[in-house]
Amino acid sequence: MDNIKKHARVDVADVMRGFAVMAIILLHFIEHFNFYSFPDTSGQSPFLNFCDKAIWDGLFFAFGGKAYAIFALLFGFSFFIQHDNQRMKGNDFRLRFCWRLILLFIIGNINACFFTGEILVMYSLVGFVLVLTCRLSNKTLLWLIGICMLQPLCIYQIIRALISPDYAPVELNSGVFWAATNVAQSGGTFWETVKVNIWEGQLFSLVWAWENGRIFQTAGLFMAGMLIGRQGWFLKKNLRYWGWVLAVALLLYFPLSGLNNMAGNYIESKNILTPLRIILSSLSKLCFMLILVCGILYGYYCTTRLSRVLALLIPYGKMSMTNYVTQGIIGSFIFYHWGLYAQLGITASEFLGIGVFLLQYLFCRFWVGRHNHGPLEYIWKKATWI
Repeated sequence: MDNIKKHARVDVADVMRGFAVMAIILLHFIEHFNFYSFPDTSGQSPFLNFCDKAIWDGLFFAFGGKAYAIFALLFGFSFFIQHDNQRMKGNDFRLRFCWRLILLFIIGNINACFFTGEILVMYSLVGFVLVLTCRLSNKTLLWLIGICMLQPLCIYQIIRALISPDYAPVELNSGVFWAATNVAQSGGTFWETVKVNIWEGQLFSLVWAWENGRIFQTAGLFMAGMLIGRQGWFLKKNLRYWGWVLAVALLLYFPLSGLNNMAGNYIESKNILTPLRIILSSLSKLCFMLILVCGILYGYYCTTRLSRVLALLIPYGKMSMTNYVTQGIIGSFIFYHWGLYAQLGITASEFLGIGVFLLQYLFCRFWVGRHNHGPLEYIWKKATWI
């Protein structure tokens, strides 16, 4: 171990990154990048209405809240690789990673000029939890991960509401900020949209994440990815552990999802029901995300044909940041008022999203064949070591 100076790149992590960003782009296109501007479908054929609903419900069932979670898990995993590579060289990476997070904050705000729903700014803020916890023991990390996943703020709100019926949690109301961004997207110029996106848009994104339990869950996923890196769980030799993960995730997903759907029938108090649903929803989506991760790991390591198919996502995953940022720029240009202002239905939007993904993928194949890093990945890496 003393002779090892660098961790080998884990290809299956790039597969999962590629899968996550692909799923994100497919979701963002049917949402019209948080614009939700759809044409009148009253005269549309029943078949197209069926396709619209099937695509919307199917994609959100499969990827809603799960693709982002995979991305967050891999963010923590990447931190471990970078931190441990430097540790083996006798360097302390923590302050350098703080600088790296500041750079990510800048990149995220550039992305936010185009798309209000971007997550890089939130990652840059929550990412400091990795610096604070990277020297803790595995046992302590597990406790912190569990606390974050159980949404401690929501548990506190439920207990307070049970003790005192008059208690009402403070509401930040992300809808106010979203309304401002929607006005700019509907009728503003490019610079008017940028001005709103960079302030109200980012406030909307961060407040929405806080209201929906994403802040605690993201912190937990960051630490979980770091712990997975420590334990080497993404390596083929440790695949057996994921069998237990898959069993537990399958066992818990259905009752958690069912309870989330039924809770409104038995609980009248909004102050109890809202935080309870955040807990149940985030946990059920976490379980589904783990099922997807297990499927990718087993498919990549255990099935030759599926492994070849999944390996096609490696170039796309290696350029995940470039792909994530550019899809927001492309999508806002297509759907917002400052661009083409395209009025497309859900099915047409999804086919367009698939087309943009394929164009990005072809570019990735070309670029990765000639360079070690994507354009934004290269800039981020070089700036990290200034």
